[in-house]
Amino acid sequence: MDRIDRQMLQLLQQEGRLSTVELAERVALSPSPCARRLKRLEDSGIISSYRAVLNRKLLQLATTVFVNVRLMHHREDAVRLFEEAVTTMDEVIACHVVSGAFDYLLEVVVRDLPDYEKLVRKLQALSMVQDITSNFAIRTVKSGTPLPLPGQL
Repeated sequence: MDRIDRQMLQLLQQEGRLSTVELAERVALSPSPCARRLKRLEDSGIISSYRAVLNRKLLQLATTVFVNVRLMHHREDAVRLFEEAVTTMDEVIACHVVSGAFDYLLEVVVRDLPDYEKLVRKLQALSMVQDITSNFAIRTVKSGTPLPLPGQL
């Protein structure tokens, strides 16, 4: 990955709807070489997808909760069943396996506390879940910023 690839990736992270022509102009390439580079970045998996970032408040999903989950045991079947269950819960927008006192960190978005309580009840119904703790986000200071690219670190 060279300087132009990094520049293209940075621009696309900020403005995913740039056309190939606009992208080519911004990185000082003609459209054909820019399109080839873009295709290579997509084919290699460096660009894994394109998507819109939605306004949570306007969608009435202004409550963000970070949920720590500890499992009772770490048998393969329990882990698999927990992870399968979490992937079906639309409110859970991210799930990370973590080290420390808990096993998972979930990022949850809901409309309000009653909706969050419904999600907690779903989690509590899972037999392998031992403990759940919640941290409510008061406000977001930084979110959705572009990834640092090699050569920028």
